[in-house]
Amino acid sequence: MQIQTDVVVVGAGQAGLAMSYHLKGSGIPHIVVEKQEAPGGSWPSYYDSLTLFSPARHSSLPGYPFPGGGKRYPRRDDVVQYLRDYARKFGLPIQVRSEVERIEFGTDRHLVCLRNGPPISAGAIVVASGGFNAPYVPDVAGTAKFCGEILHSASYRNTEPFHGKRVVVVGAANSAVQIAYELSAVADVTLATRERIRFAPQRILGLDFHDWLKWSRLERSSWLSDQSTPVLDDGRYRAAIRTGALRRRQMFKEISKDSVIWPDGECQRVDSIIYATGYRFNAPFLEGTPALDDNGHIHQHHGASSSVAGLFYLGIPLQRNFASATLRGVGNDASAILPVIQQHIQQMA
Repeated sequence: MQIQTDVVVVGAGQAGLAMSYHLKGSGIPHIVVEKQEAPGGSWPSYYDSLTLFSPARHSSLPGYPFPGGGKRYPRRDDVVQYLRDYARKFGLPIQVRSEVERIEFGTDRHLVCLRNGPPISAGAIVVASGGFNAPYVPDVAGTAKFCGEILHSASYRNTEPFHGKRVVVVGAANSAVQIAYELSAVADVTLATRERIRFAPQRILGLDFHDWLKWSRLERSSWLSDQSTPVLDDGRYRAAIRTGALRRRQMFKEISKDSVIWPDGECQRVDSIIYATGYRFNAPFLEGTPALDDNGHIHQHHGASSSVAGLFYLGIPLQRNFASATLRGVGNDASAILPVIQQHIQQMA
């Protein structure tokens, strides 16, 4: 038996919730399928101390300001609670414990096949789950020889397992610096980066960095990317590097059984390597379909698939601009793609 609806949204993270909000407000029947036990996307799996780099006033989904004061910087658990409250507040049609196994694309309608439930037939599908669920780890010579621990920041939770250890954190963005800084209080830490770390003050003339992004409209451009965004600092990070409390070195060139080998040939013994090197788009249920090219990449323009009619994406970094993959940006992208979805559904009727 099939379930019939107009739109299926895959994923109940920030992007899926924003899309559902706009679909419901427009009266479009839809179902949000989420493989986890509750809404929240990747947020519950991030490290314990994660703190947003933008204040609450720049960290909201449409229709519901982030509670607790606009100037504060929410932490991971605050965001998880906010997303779950958001889903309840608007009564969004979320079907949890519903993992997509595959999608069968048809001429007029598409079939979303679940691992543990009846398939759902829909005129349009919005993939809102692929932006942050495939951790990227670079291929470094000698990795297979290493007898210590190698993990991605997606698996890092807190400092407890690393007390007294020798740790190398790889990455030059906000998460890498934040993790390395907190580990430096309990471990011997080196921060390895390919390029110099570009810092920017968290506040400039009394305003948060993100206030300036909004005022200058840079957040609605593609000029910035995850890689070009500076590390926002209230002074503590630069001070830690300047005083040697946190060492920064050029990215190592090789890994041995118990060490990393730096560009100058020095061999440094380490116990753990933590890669804070971002994520790649990943939607395994699209494999083998026209949605992906021969290299496994999607074709899309501003969220609409270029290869499959009725297939859309939301929450992809730089989908439309710098803010596209952020709490404050997915709502605007969902609003922009809504008329295209409506037009597609009307054409099918």
